[in-house]
Amino acid sequence: MELMDITMDPPPMCSAGPMDDDMFTWRGAIMGPPNSPYEGGTFSLSIQFPYDYPFHPPWIYFTTQIYHPNIDRRGHIHVDILKSQWSPALTISKLLLSISSMLCNPNLNYTLVPSIARMYLNDRNKYNTMAQAWTRKYAM
Repeated sequence: MELMDITMDPPPMCSAGPMDDDMFTWRGAIMGPPNSPYEGGTFSLSIQFPYDYPFHPPWIYFTTQIYHPNIDRRGHIHVDILKSQWSPALTISKLLLSISSMLCNPNLNYTLVPSIARMYLNDRNKYNTMAQAWTRKYAM
């Protein structure tokens, strides 16, 4: 059902679908939001559904390097809807939109990379320059 929904009505600037014939393993992509340091980049994600989905969240991580306070070097994403705020009503489309939104609006209360969060707070120009450089290097 979700595959049909995301195929027929994909979220803006996002896509996702199964890898090969494995319905539990998907690949996703988020286009860098306009007017952000990620603009022009395509960021790939790995999506692994647990057997008891939607009662437990999927495991989602970036396979493209990205400079962000809520995403570590291994691509792990720190967003509450993948953890404590998970709800079976959430869909992959909603998760991708939330992750895309987080790119422009980091949650500085729950960072995975404190040094990047500090830079975001204290020197936004330097943060934007670093994020743009990583986007050019890894996502274009």
